[in-house]
Amino acid sequence: MSCCPFVRLMMVLFNLLVFIAGLVLLAVGIWVSVDGSPFLQLLGPFSRRDQPFVNVGFFCISAGAILVLVGLLGSCGARKESKCLLISFFSIILIIFVAEVAAGVVALFYSSFAERILEPWATRALRNDYGRDPEVTQLWNSTMTEFGCCGFSGYSDFLGSEFLDQNRGELPPSCCWTNAAPCRPEDAARSPVQGCFRLVLTLLRQQSVTVGGVATGVTALQAAGLMVSVYLYTHLDRRTA
Repeated sequence: MSCCPFVRLMMVLFNLLVFIAGLVLLAVGIWVSVDGSPFLQLLGPFSRRDQPFVNVGFFCISAGAILVLVGLLGSCGARKESKCLLISFFSIILIIFVAEVAAGVVALFYSSFAERILEPWATRALRNDYGRDPEVTQLWNSTMTEFGCCGFSGYSDFLGSEFLDQNRGELPPSCCWTNAAPCRPEDAARSPVQGCFRLVLTLLRQQSVTVGGVATGVTALQAAGLMVSVYLYTHLDRRTA
């Protein structure tokens, strides 16, 4: 007895869930883009920055549209036994799968160079824009307060900066372990406060197991979708032969 009817039913149900999830994500993206004011209170210190709102809304809309398309193609292709829809579903999933694998390889390759890539940009922003650009200042203050860190690599990132000159040689309070002003370079040198990059990197490594598990699960679902679509396509091909 062929298991094709059961496989077809499972694919229809699964892709219906994908379709519904895409609609929800699409609705959230449109809501955030049109009226994101309820999220402003959640974003706290970033509430004055409108650009991340647009990016979040655009990302949700894009991801939702892709999920809606994939769910529609997979569900209709399995239900109507359409070879054209099934091959379209297979093609989109394959493109996403290859893109994710490529992104993972690139991320692994550049992870060891992350500090060398980011340090010039972060140091330049701290020395030239911190204390002068409100967005840069707010972002760094939030990061340093949240993680209890100082600068990108340490307090030395502020040496020679405009902020240090304008504040009579005082560093941000978070650069000293007492977290109180005045915080001078000689006080920060005796303080065990670390740079923000190391602490953020440590946090990311601690969460890598969870992220890796989710990524593995998503990849497994995509691989299963590819195999099921190929199975249904070959079944239809044999039946029409």
